[in-house]
Amino acid sequence: MKFQSLVIVTFLFFGLSKIKAQTYELGKVTIAELEEKIHPKDSAAVASVLFSKGVVSIGDHGNQENIVKKRIKIYKKEGYNWATIQVGVPAGKANQISITDVYTYNLIDGKIVKSKLKPEGEFLDKINSNYWIKKITFPDVKEGSVIEYQIKNYAGSLYIQDWNFQEDIPVNYTEFKTTVPNSFQFKRMIKGLFTPKVTTDIAKTYGYPATETTYILKDLPALKEEVFVNNVNNYRSGILHELETISIPGQLYKTISSNWEAVAKTIYEFENFGPELRKESYFEDDLKLILKDKVNPDDKIKVILDYVKSKIKWNNTYGYGCEKGVRKAYKEKSGNCADVNFILTAMLRAAGLEADPVLISTRSNGIAFFPNTNAFNYVITGVETPSGRVLLDATDPFSTVNILPLRDLNWIGRLIRKNETSEEIDLMPQKISDHIVSMSYEIIEKGEIKGKVRRQYSNYNAFNFRNTFLNETEEAYLDKFENENNKIELSEYKRTNQNELLLPISETFSFAGSNFSEIIGGQIYISPMLFFLKEKNPFKQEKREYPVDFGFPFLEKYTISIKIPDNYTVENLPQSAVVSTEDGSGTFKFSTAFSENQIQMTIVHQMNEVIIPIEKYEGLKEFYKIILAKQSEKIVLKRI
Repeated sequence: MKFQSLVIVTFLFFGLSKIKAQTYELGKVTIAELEEKIHPKDSAAVASVLFSKGVVSIGDHGNQENIVKKRIKIYKKEGYNWATIQVGVPAGKANQISITDVYTYNLIDGKIVKSKLKPEGEFLDKINSNYWIKKITFPDVKEGSVIEYQIKNYAGSLYIQDWNFQEDIPVNYTEFKTTVPNSFQFKRMIKGLFTPKVTTDIAKTYGYPATETTYILKDLPALKEEVFVNNVNNYRSGILHELETISIPGQLYKTISSNWEAVAKTIYEFENFGPELRKESYFEDDLKLILKDKVNPDDKIKVILDYVKSKIKWNNTYGYGCEKGVRKAYKEKSGNCADVNFILTAMLRAAGLEADPVLISTRSNGIAFFPNTNAFNYVITGVETPSGRVLLDATDPFSTVNILPLRDLNWIGRLIRKNETSEEIDLMPQKISDHIVSMSYEIIEKGEIKGKVRRQYSNYNAFNFRNTFLNETEEAYLDKFENENNKIELSEYKRTNQNELLLPISETFSFAGSNFSEIIGGQIYISPMLFFLKEKNPFKQEKREYPVDFGFPFLEKYTISIKIPDNYTVENLPQSAVVSTEDGSGTFKFSTAFSENQIQMTIVHQMNEVIIPIEKYEGLKEFYKIILAKQSEKIVLKRI
């Protein structure tokens, strides 16, 4: 019996070891991996990274080899997009990057079946003259498949590519290793909520002093999207490097990156930056015409901004350096953001205004963690006026003074002057954007509603409204509005100031509907805000991972007048209330009054702060819970 027990224990030990065994090398897919139906720690996951390994090896002359190895498990059809790999390469240099060991593994009749990449599964997409994409589509992918691949990149530049530990799906194991000669010093930035285990050793396989550093993380959850987030990638766990110094004893010592001032100076000296700003002759005659009788600085700014917006179309290409050059862009009436805004800057300068380019990193590009020339991907214009500095961006038809496209609103930028000095610029809006609603309606005895609305938007709310409906007909807009709001019927619709960008845009309409009230036991129940009622709290998570970013400070105000039927009176009327967040960043006022057969309501919701830090999330969540509950309270009418 003792011997039998020992055999059983030994069998269980080796059996469990076999099940739990996990290899982090390509070609060693296990039956256990293929049999796994759901991720053990995230049953909703459509796929997971079983392992990812990155290796960067830099030679003593700066040449380097980059290797990425990855194995992915597909659980659901929604995870099939993970079976397509895209890698960007410089145009004409596709041979610098090789994608190999591309295999799909499936479990068929208890056996592992391995499918290799088919010729039709490999593509080269020549996006433009500067950038190509290598694309791989895995064969025979189905629910339960495991895929794996390797990418090798041979580069001649001293650049360590950013490494993401965290993905949009769970990551079981991730490892990143760098081998760097001691003559090259890199700044290092570990970002995100998870800190890797770091080990450092002397590299023994090289004929020169070098340091090998390994970073390891296990069991990382999927990076989840949350509402009101600037760019979720800002919070993705990863590691960034930036070359700081080159120090070769007896030969060379050079500082590569020091501070933002030095970075700005370097960029200004680029051929497609500073020299392009100094060109003016191509627009001189046109400028004289548009500035005729314009003396006031504000008038000059407006007319030049409007002219550039109408004259030069943005081609949707980013970059802080000119793509075509200002002369060619002006002639062809299109260019990238630098072409467009450099023309704007140069014309403002020629008009006698103090205008300078402002380097920014757009929301999609993320926050710049290091002073480096790659931190920026866009440029706008700053102008000094008697009332203070204003910011302009001529790439959007609806932008105005200090009303920039939302892509620009990413914390801070850097203004560069003619003398190559620079200054940090706050990009976040300070002025309140209003959404003002005036609504009056009457309740008919059978519970039907008839009324009128006047709705007004200012600043960023107006900007968003104009852009949202730029390519939508009025008929399509009204159909959508009716279908999304209990089949309400709209009539007498009118929109004003659609193209008067310095004025609030407004819309008025009449409406009728029968689905906004309930009649129970002879009493009428109605939510007074009707189709303006927001039924869901945007902040539902128990725990918030990222700061809340509203984009701009705003005020919502509803003035509501309700006429009740002559043979009814008010049984229940929501009580007036005033609520604010603990720090005063948000306020909510709700007031009601009843006289004769009229109910008057005023509802005001204002947020003065754009960014709400994580530590204030619970208070914000409770604040919105109170707002939603108060706005959802029903008026109850009873028959007299």
